[in-house]
Amino acid sequence: MSTNIVAQPSTGTEDADAAKRIRGMRERIDEIDAAMIELWQERAALSQQVGATRVASGGTRLVLSREREILEKFRTALGADGTQLALLILRAGRGAL
Repeated sequence: MSTNIVAQPSTGTEDADAAKRIRGMRERIDEIDAAMIELWQERAALSQQVGATRVASGGTRLVLSREREILEKFRTALGADGTQLALLILRAGRGAL
């Protein structure tokens, strides 16, 4: 019987070494998630300010060429999922169409 086997239900493994590595990786994932949320909120606020400034100066609510640039940037970097992510990001900044 191995002394290295201990129940680790939250990691999905009973191997203590693997569970420790998983917990460490999950801590980093949680840090990344927090940073992404903070950046998402900052980006949305800036995008809303851009739109408000543009409309207040007599411009259009949207600049479709800019949205296409963003969609293409995310699609190129991340594939089809990037397109979906970009659509969500754009909606967070400008609201639903």
